[in-house]
Parts: sequence; structure tokens; C-alpha cells
Amino acid sequence: MLSSDQTYLAIDYGRRRIGLAKSDPSGTIASALETIEVRSDQQAIEKLARVITEHAPTAIVIGYPLNEDGSMGEACKLVDAFIGRLEKIFDGPIHKVDEFGTSEEAAGIIHAHGKRVGKKKQRVDRLAAVIILQRFLDEQA
Repeated sequence: MLSSDQTYLAIDYGRRRIGLAKSDPSGTIASALETIEVRSDQQAIEKLARVITEHAPTAIVIGYPLNEDGSMGEACKLVDAFIGRLEKIFDGPIHKVDEFGTSEEAAGIIHAHGKRVGKKKQRVDRLAAVIILQRFLDEQA
């Protein structure tokens, strides 16, 4: 059960783009924050440090790219390495959430609203972060 004041920051990690979402202070509803463009993990950590300082989350939720059968592949190793860097700038809990299908689900939502994804991949990353966070919040409730 979530305590009364839990703000979560969600990360949809990618090597070039990182989608971000955050929860309301009650830890009930996820909403899109932004997508940050990065050239390296070091730059990603620097930009995330600013976001963490600004939003002061009590915990971080990161999408974990398990394979369809639930096994871990190369993408999980990349996320684990990134979490190792993230732990150097954030001392709260970091929760991994299976992100399988979130990008496809996000694209479907965008299409359902009559929009096209096209070159606006940032929108998909941001919405995928919202889906990852909402999955986590719903499991906690």
C-alpha cells in the first residue's frame, strides 16, 4: 500500500531518448512530463539529475525491457548498467517494471486520438513512461 505522500518519477530508458512521467503526490495517477534527448548515458544522468532535483521524487520507476517470454535479454543489461549510474545520483528506491508492449500501446493511444506518430517519437516515449508508471501504481493500490 502506498503512503500518503509518494511522488514517483518514471523513466522509459532509451539510448537516444528518455521518456519521463511522474505521479501526483498521492501516488495514484501518472502524467507525462517530458522526453529528453541524449547522446550518452553520462548526458542522460546529468539531465536526469536536474529533473530529480526539480521534482524530488520519493522513488523512481524504470521500464525493464523483458522479452515476450519474460526472459532477460541484452536490453535488460543496458538498463541494469543505467540503473547503476542512476543509483549514484538518487538514493531512494528504484523499481523495475516490465515494459513489454508499452511503446506499441502508446502508439495505439496516439493513433486513437487521430494523430500520427511520424517523427514525433518523443510523444511515444513520454506516453510509454506514463503507461509504465500507471502499471506500477495500479499494482501498488
